[in-house]
Amino acid sequence: MSAELLHFAQAALSSGFIIVGIVFVMAGTIGVLRLPDFYTRMHAAGMTDTLGAELIILGLMVQSGFTQTSLKLLLIAFFLFLTSPTASHAVAHAAHQAGMKPLLGKRRAPTADELLRAEERKK
Repeated sequence: MSAELLHFAQAALSSGFIIVGIVFVMAGTIGVLRLPDFYTRMHAAGMTDTLGAELIILGLMVQSGFTQTSLKLLLIAFFLFLTSPTASHAVAHAAHQAGMKPLLGKRRAPTADELLRAEERKK
């Protein structure tokens, strides 16, 4: 009975980490689609995708147990933890150096009706 309970707890913890990671990745995706300019989109993608991927990898580590696979996943997580924010910063810095200006002032994402009207005007 104890082994079954331990296995269930491991599966539940693993599933929880993976589901929360997927939620963060989806939030980043929605941010990329809805935010108004390159820099805010870059921020949404860089921050939430890093955390989401780390949580998914953590869930996979819990699921695999204490094995060589979990060590490999730990190394991937460490590499991702170092490279993802660095890559986001490098891309944003390159855009800034190229002269891309951020949108300043009151901005909002277009509503669904505004998007439909814009599509109809194109036709």
